[in-house]
Parts: sequence; structure tokens; C-alpha cells
Amino acid sequence: MFYKNRKFVVVLFLLATMGLMVACAGTAKPSPTPVAAVAPTATTPADVGAKIEGKPFAGITINLFTQQEGGLAIYEPLKRRAPDFEALTGAKVNVIGKPFGEMYQEILTDLKSGTHKYDAYVYAPQWMPDFVPYLTDLTDMVAADEAIKWEDIAPFFRNSSATYGGRIYTIPLDGDFLMAYYRKDVLEKAGLKPPNTWQEYLEVAAAMHGKDFNGDGEPDYGSCIGKAHHYKAYAMFGSIAVSFLQSQGTAQGAFFDPETMKPLTNNEAFAKALDIYKETAKYGPPNELELSDNDVRVSLFASGRCALTIDWGDTGTRSAAPDSKVKDKVGTIILPGSAEVLNRATGKLMPCDKQSCPFAIGGINHAPYAAFGGWSGGVNRSSAPESQKAAYAFLSYVSQPAQSNVDVTIGKTGFNPYRISQFMNRQIWVEAGMSPASATDYLVAIQTSLSVPNMVLDLRLPENYRYQTALDEVLYQFSGNQVNRDEAMKRISDEWEKITTELGPDKQLKIYRETLGVSK
Repeated sequence: MFYKNRKFVVVLFLLATMGLMVACAGTAKPSPTPVAAVAPTATTPADVGAKIEGKPFAGITINLFTQQEGGLAIYEPLKRRAPDFEALTGAKVNVIGKPFGEMYQEILTDLKSGTHKYDAYVYAPQWMPDFVPYLTDLTDMVAADEAIKWEDIAPFFRNSSATYGGRIYTIPLDGDFLMAYYRKDVLEKAGLKPPNTWQEYLEVAAAMHGKDFNGDGEPDYGSCIGKAHHYKAYAMFGSIAVSFLQSQGTAQGAFFDPETMKPLTNNEAFAKALDIYKETAKYGPPNELELSDNDVRVSLFASGRCALTIDWGDTGTRSAAPDSKVKDKVGTIILPGSAEVLNRATGKLMPCDKQSCPFAIGGINHAPYAAFGGWSGGVNRSSAPESQKAAYAFLSYVSQPAQSNVDVTIGKTGFNPYRISQFMNRQIWVEAGMSPASATDYLVAIQTSLSVPNMVLDLRLPENYRYQTALDEVLYQFSGNQVNRDEAMKRISDEWEKITTELGPDKQLKIYRETLGVSK
């Protein structure tokens, strides 16, 4: 029997206290209240972390590992904040990076070796099951650290991104879940509404494809989605699939049956999602299979070449940057949904009704996808004790409102809002370059997504990277017409079952259920 994930009960309660009033029919929209955020005041040494005074880390050097590629997202804010932290505490922070596709193995190898080439890591929290045995338990440090304003971090990110087995192992620096973006001006001119379902997404993309949106005389694209091989294509596909696969709330899960650990990858719902994913390519750039999410948001969407896109919060902030050609022309909405969902007993699609889609909005099942979960920082417990303290202090410093309330509004950072103060205070977004209307649109989409009880948690299993890589590999083959749809589903299912068998089905099932908050 399923029980609603307690984490999301907390989220819904929190959002209710913010004044969110999302109508069941989806007609009412919540409005961010322009209240004061946690004040971004000048940081003093005493604010940097628990009981820090003077320059307690003088002479200590911290090596921090994270992503470095493309537009320098994630790497940039850490590198920029390091000199200020050194001036406050005396600790020197070396920020070292590699491309995203190399991160998981680099971190795991370093942690397991015990050589502590790195003292800290900023990475995807979905990898925590593999990393936790080698990470410092930060629970007591957080409890003693008033400056971090822990209760200001939204419960979803505090509980899901930061916590494992009831203990805190990472410090959230970012909040991630996928949303849809559209060109307000382009759709309005064409008399089209933003898509509420994936079928409508295809219809809008088809209607807009080939038109000139930026006035350069060249045909532009109805849809732009980053589908680069071995990058994050699995998340982009997942944003489509989850609305067909999960309808009973977060605890139902969207990847495996939480009773049997059987993959939900060979059925009519998964087939439908594959068809939609492939069709979006008809309305996208010819090299879409080589484009990362950052390529799309910077080189295409912000330059005015796309009518629609799917992305984390980055497209919202990147579109408001001074060099953006779509400034104040972008709308943000919850991920499109579906009027049909999977019947897990038959493997067939069935229409949404009160029983099959209890959380439907206007008859449409929406499943906001918390893909990735939000970049977070952990500390290597093999490092020297003072280095561990200094590494924690740096992560705390970057996460504190004085720093993060600025960084989440800058598109190039790759950091998206994750603090309550960042959702509530429209002014910081207006000061960063968004119009009041765009800021409200952006924050409403975030708040609406967080308020849906059917939100999908990203896969968080030991060696989940293998599952995602296997899915990504077949998606690439399917999109390139190397395998047909039925063969793609079989290959994914076979590979996922093989991985589960190797790692132990009972162990994987137990952990999967725990991450969903499922109880018997």
C-alpha cells in the first residue's frame, strides 16, 4: 500500500503558509508575495560558519571538485566566491573541474581511494547512495551554524538533496526540477496558448517551426531540447515520460514498480513517451542530438531561435541576461502533462479519472520532475579534520542568503532558487533584470511545480549512473533510427534488470522504496 511521501506533506504545508492557492482545476495561479527576503548583508568572518572568528583557517588549502565545461555553470560562482572566503577566513580554495560526463567516476574513484585528492565536491545529490560511506556527516555542523539559515532552505531540497538516512551529508547550493518555457510574443501573435499537454506541445511546435522569430531572415525552431549523448538526455526524455508513468503521487515512483522492482520501461506509456520525444526532433535544430542543455539555453533560446524548450530554472534567468534577445518575452509553466496514464496491471494506457489521476489539474495528469535535484556540496571524510571544517565553512558561505540570493538570479551560475526567501521575494529577480511580470511568471511556475503532490523524485539508487547511462545510450540510438521503438524498450528493460540483478534486487528495492517514502 502506498502512503504519501511525508517530505511532500511538509512541502505542501510550507507552500500553503506562503499563500499559495493552486486550484484543483488549475484556473487559479499563486502569486509571489513581495516580502523582504533574508537580508543580504555584508558577511563578516563570524558569519562564515559555526563559531568562526578571525581567520581560523589561515594556511589551509581546500581542493574542491565540480563541473567545468561550456558556460562555466557551477564552476563560476564557486571560483568567484573563493577569494572573498579566503579574505574572511584565511583558507585558500582551489576549484577544480571536469566535464559533467566525467564527474561521477572521478568523485567515486577519489573517495574510494582514500587519498583525498579533493577535500570537497559539488555534485548531483542523486549520486549520494554511492558517496555517503565516504562523506563527512555534516548534521552537527549544520545544527551549530546559524549563518546558513537552514530553515530557509525549502523542505524538498533540505530533505531530499541534503539528507540520506536521516543525516545531512550535503549543503544545497541549487534547486533543480524541470519546467517548460515558451516565447510569449511569438505564441500570442500566432493566437496559440502555452501547451498544457505533451500533445499540445507537439502541436504548438509544429505550428511555429520554420518561422523567423528573431528577424534575421532565417527559419527558426518550434522546439529546442538538449539531447546530447551521455549528458542529460535521460532527464529531458524523463520530463515527458513521467506524466504517463506516475499518477498516484510521489510514493508511486516513475522508474520501477515499488513492489517488484520491475522496470516501467516496456509498456504503452513508455512507448508513447518515446514517440513524443522522437517527434520533437522534427521541430528542432538538425544537430539537436549533439546539443547540451546549456547549448540550447544560451546559443538558441536566449538568441531568439526557439518557440519552446524544456529546462531547469536556468532558461528563466539566462533569458533575462543583458545580452538576451528574448528579455521579457518568455513565459514559464509547469511541465506539460497527459490525459492518459499507465495501467500498471495491464501495461496499457488508460484515461485520467478521479481514481487513475487523483491529483489531476483540469483532467490532466502533471508530474513535475525533480531531475538531478540541485547541485550540492559534500566533504571528504578522509581529509584532515581542519580541512573538513574549512571545506564545510566554504560550502556554508556559498549557500548563505547573502551570497546565494545573488547567485541564483545570475544565469551563468547554473544555480537556481532553492531558499524560501528566493521564492517569496520578487524584488531580487526584478533587480537582476526580469520584468515584474516575468519574475511573477517564473516564480509561479516554480511554486506550482513544488505544490503538486505528484512530483517525481529522480532515480536515487546505488550506481544509478549506470541506469541513466543505459537509458541515454538507447535514447541516442532510437533518436538516430538505429533501433526501433520496441527494440529500444526491450534493450532498456533488459539492461536495467541486468544492473539490478548484479547489485542485488532485494537491496535495490529496499533503497528505492525508502527514497520514495513507501511504507507497508
